[in-house]
This record gives sequence, C-alpha cells and structure tokens, in this order.
Amino acid sequence: MFDIIGKRNWFFLFSGLVLVPGIIFILLTPLTNGQMGLKFSIDYTGGTVWQFQFKNPNASIDEVKLVLAQQGLSDTEVSQDTAKNFTIRTKRADLVPAATPIPARTAAPSASAGTSTTASGSPAASASPAPSPAAVPSASASAAPSASPSATLVPGTIASKDQAGGNCTLSVPTDGALGKLAVAMQADPNLGQLICTGLKDNVGPIVSAQLIQQAILLILLGSLGILIWIGIRFQSIKFGAAALASLLHDVIVVVGIFAILGTVFGTQIDALFVTAMLTVIGFSVHDTIVVFDRIRENRTRHAGEPFDQIVNHSILQTFGRSINTSLTVVVTLSALLLFGGAAIRYFVLALLIGIISGTYSSIFNASPLLVVWQLWEDRRRAARLAALRGGRRANA
Repeated sequence: MFDIIGKRNWFFLFSGLVLVPGIIFILLTPLTNGQMGLKFSIDYTGGTVWQFQFKNPNASIDEVKLVLAQQGLSDTEVSQDTAKNFTIRTKRADLVPAATPIPARTAAPSASAGTSTTASGSPAASASPAPSPAAVPSASASAAPSASPSATLVPGTIASKDQAGGNCTLSVPTDGALGKLAVAMQADPNLGQLICTGLKDNVGPIVSAQLIQQAILLILLGSLGILIWIGIRFQSIKFGAAALASLLHDVIVVVGIFAILGTVFGTQIDALFVTAMLTVIGFSVHDTIVVFDRIRENRTRHAGEPFDQIVNHSILQTFGRSINTSLTVVVTLSALLLFGGAAIRYFVLALLIGIISGTYSSIFNASPLLVVWQLWEDRRRAARLAALRGGRRANA
C-alpha cells in the first residue's frame, strides 16, 4: 500500500518549488510598476477595443503588430478569430472619440439634371448649368470597389457585403487616431483593404477599478463561504482551514504561472480570468470534500486506528475517482485550448492549470495538512496530560 501521508513532506516540498517562483513574479508586479509580473488587459487598466476585417485572407497578426508599432502602439494586444477577423486591445483610451457621426450620403446627380423639384412638385430651373458628362461619375465606377489592396474607404461609406457573405454594417473610420491607424493598415501591401469594422469601444479607468474591486471581493467571499460551510459540514474548523489552504495553493499556482507568462511572453489577464479562478476554486473544493467525506466515514468505521492511517486509506479509496473526474475535464479543456480559438485561449489555460493543481492539492496537500494539524493537537494534548499527571504525583 502506497503511504501518501508518510511521504507528505516530499509533496509539501514539491508544492513549495512550484509556489515560490510564482510568488516572486507576483511580487515583481508592484515592485517594477508592471514591467514584470502580471500583465493586465484593458479590462483592468482601461483602453480601447477595436474589431476589424481585412479583405486579404493572408493578413497576419505579425503584420498588424508591425503597423501598430509604427503608430506608437507597440504594447497593443492583437488576436485573430478567423482568417480575416482581428481584434486589438490597447491601453490608449483616445483612439475612439465619444461620438463619431456618419456623414449623410448624398444622391449622385442625374445625367439629365438641369432641373430640380420645388416643394410643390413643379420642376424649377437649376441655377447652375448642367454638368458635362465627363464630370458626372458613372454608377458602375462609383459602385465598384478599388482593385488596389491599399485602397481606403471614404468617410461615411458603408462597407458592402464581403466575399465570405458576412454583412458589414459599420463604416471604416477615417477621422481621428483610429482613422489614422485604419489608413496606415490599408496602406500596408501585406494587409490591404479593410472591408468592415465591428466593435469600437472604450473602457474607462473607473470601470476597470470597479472590476478589480469586484474580482477581489468575489474571491474573498467565495473562500470565506467555503471555509464556513466545510467547518459546519464536518463540525471541525480543521477541515475548513485545510480546504482553504488548498484553495490558496491553487490560486497562487495559477496567478503565479500567469505572472511568469506575462513576464516572458506578455500574456495578459482579462475579465474572464476571474471566472476561471472561481471555477477552479469550486472544482478544487469538490475534490477536497470527496476525500474529507471519506475520512469522516472511516473515522467512524475504524475508530481507534491512528488518524494518519485512516486518512491514507481514505485517500487511496478515492484516488481513482478523483483522477478519473479530473482527467475527463483535462481532456475537454485540452481540446478547447487547441481548437477553441484565441478569444478563450487564456481562459481555458487558466482552467487547465487550476484543475490540475486542484486535483494535486486535494490529494497531496489538503489531507496531509489535516494530518499535520491533528498530530500537532495530539502531541499538545499528550504533553498537557503528562504535565498534569506529573503535577499530581508531585503533590502526592
């Protein structure tokens, strides 16, 4: 029989080797003013989100980043959902104006227009002479898109239906900082024409500050609720504290790995990261409760046996169930990570790391911590009884 409790110090050491680098990189975040450690997306810092689509299916993220760097936006996050759809997130909040009115589209002059219609409906002579045929743009020429890959849409022009059949109902910006960026991207021969744009939105610093406060509050309230509920369920604060220590282990592992990834690869955490953390906390508690419940049952069935042996039996009895449950989730998350797209990649990665860490901590951290606490209480109780008996003998 494998003695997990007997080798608990090795498992604690492994957890320490995983936690210490993560804690160091987390602490580097405030110490380096965000240059190292965690990288926050505009959901937390404020900024601009812009979605757009190129006609060129071969446009790449690297080429978009190159244009952004030339425009002074080198720290912008770029993601690609499909071959032509891109989303940029930049901390600059001045790219999108508060309101961008679309100029009214005027009808093209009629080829025979030398007259206009009055309010009463009677034709009136035009004050200006009829334009020459050469000055009148033809309908076919104005409707046909430019063949040049660097052609830009004029202000107020609504992009037509693209080749893929998607309806583009928004105009490509031509004014302000965002319009300058759109012109620069279309002027790049590797990118070409923008056929439509989607979301253009600002995230203000007040909204981002509220999001941070809500995220911290959610995690704290969730952890406190778990501590109280487990303490009541198992009628011992030791079970709740051990489960909370396991949760803290999982949170630090996930946040620490993202701090390392943020330093090395510039990986950012967004609003979905909080959702991932709450999911990890819930899953970790689920695994821990399964083991704790078996410990409670075995303490009744095997009363009189040493507590560490009871815990070791309980872990081994639930080991297969814990591994199988986690393995099915890991397989699903791995498929999502590989084929789910860039929009949810880091959300799924946080879940995957948290599920693996939660399974490990439930088996190799939470229950051994419970044993350490119980053995410490037993030694303390034994020492107190020994001191009490020694005092009675002295008095006798």
